[in-house]
Amino acid sequence: MDVLGQTTRLASSSALLQVLFRAVTFGLNAFTLRYLSRELLGVVSVRLTLLYSTVVFLAREAFRRACLSGSTKQNWTKTINLLWLTVPLGVFWSIFLGLVWLHLLEVPDPSVVPHYQAGVVAFGLSAIIELLGEPFWVLAQAHLFVRLKVIAESLSVVSKCILTVILVVLYPQWGLYIFSLAQLLYVSVLVMCYVMYFMMFLGSPEATKKSFPVARMKALLPNLVEDETFVNWKEARLTWSFFKQSFLKQILTEGERYVMTFLNVLNFGDQGVYDIVNNLGSLVARFIFLPIEESFYVFFAKVLERGKNVKDQKQDDVAMAANVLELLLKLVLLIGLTIMVFGFAYSQLALDIYGGSMLSSGTGPDLLRCYSLYVLFLAVNGVTECFTFALMCKEEVDRYNFVMLALSFTFLCISYFLTRWHGSVGFILANCFNMGIRIAHSTHYIYNYFKESTYRPLAGLLPSPVLLLVYIISGVITGFSEVMFCCDKGWMARLVHISVGALCFAATVITMFCTETKLVHFVRSQFLSRYMKKGT
Repeated sequence: MDVLGQTTRLASSSALLQVLFRAVTFGLNAFTLRYLSRELLGVVSVRLTLLYSTVVFLAREAFRRACLSGSTKQNWTKTINLLWLTVPLGVFWSIFLGLVWLHLLEVPDPSVVPHYQAGVVAFGLSAIIELLGEPFWVLAQAHLFVRLKVIAESLSVVSKCILTVILVVLYPQWGLYIFSLAQLLYVSVLVMCYVMYFMMFLGSPEATKKSFPVARMKALLPNLVEDETFVNWKEARLTWSFFKQSFLKQILTEGERYVMTFLNVLNFGDQGVYDIVNNLGSLVARFIFLPIEESFYVFFAKVLERGKNVKDQKQDDVAMAANVLELLLKLVLLIGLTIMVFGFAYSQLALDIYGGSMLSSGTGPDLLRCYSLYVLFLAVNGVTECFTFALMCKEEVDRYNFVMLALSFTFLCISYFLTRWHGSVGFILANCFNMGIRIAHSTHYIYNYFKESTYRPLAGLLPSPVLLLVYIISGVITGFSEVMFCCDKGWMARLVHISVGALCFAATVITMFCTETKLVHFVRSQFLSRYMKKGT
């Protein structure tokens, strides 16, 4: 099987299809912003979404990583049995955290944010519903089903946004009922997409041709095997190791929302503005970096064997993995640098166009500028960690848990003090520090892994000096353009500012093509080849 070809096809298809569907939701959200209060947005986007994401992450993340690390001879009956344990675990976390959200946290003013209790129940229930589709998701991801994941997620997001817009326009007084119904629709559509796909796929000629390990839908339910254990205990132990790590990783990933929720450093209105800017800033991370990270985690886990050093692996596989890692690092680094350089000069304009003065005044532009820097950290961390987690053995994962524990405590402290000192911008600065430490750990692991070989994939973090010079010049020119033409001098001045940025961006891209020829060939041959073939 051409693992690299299928993996890049998965990543590129994921990125392009997500851009297509997310463009629709982007416009719908911009429309909805005109009808909602900042306080309602803060409760939904921070408080309730945090409840949902925490339950889902704690219940399934460890299972996903452990079950996707199996070999080609994986016993899928036992793996599916293990995956169904995510549902009772999700019920436990949903009830426990739901009680915390209802009785220990500050309750919003009912006159400003009505129906808070119903919102907590609905978002907790939605997490449990989504976990019912976990065996289907892992099976699809392990067998590199290219479009299923993205289409299912995109259809569910679009359905959620359309329902939200309709209810916001027709029944704005419903408050959190609107977002509760939309969230339940989202997870229902998501799970049904997977179930319907496998109902059609299993038993089909295509499944037979591929020798698919599951023959019928009944096999996707928990099954007892005579004279054998219910689950694969090796996978179960690895899951426990990843679970301890996932608990800490969730604190690091959603740390600012936990600080907002439990320490009340920002009011609900400021939380709403922060979350909108945070979502805008993370668009590229969701569109490009996350599909690459998820797809190439599968690639590295299949090509190299977990727990073995570089000398004990097949050398052809080592060479391929090192080359792919180097080029991936270069790719995400250049994307991150481009966003950082141009994000500084165009943050205020972007926010003004998207949400009007509610976003472009106050701390909004500074938040998005800082997030442009944070995107660079996100880009590098995603690829380095996806390689590291794909290769770590159980003992290394356990050791890393202690690193994460110390980092979690440090991150929360820094978030609290930086927010007291510099408001919501402090959250992003703390995240940059957090990602910097995680990158240092992952690059240290990669360096040690390859030091006994002739391969040096970390060279991908060193762009051409000529390209760096072009980035610096572009940053200076666009910064000067923002001062001269943006953003209160009318639309003609804005168009001039946009034109200056377009010229600088074109010069940067041309320089990339001239200086990073190996990377250009990789992107053309792996990510774009299937689309170029379709056009011929």
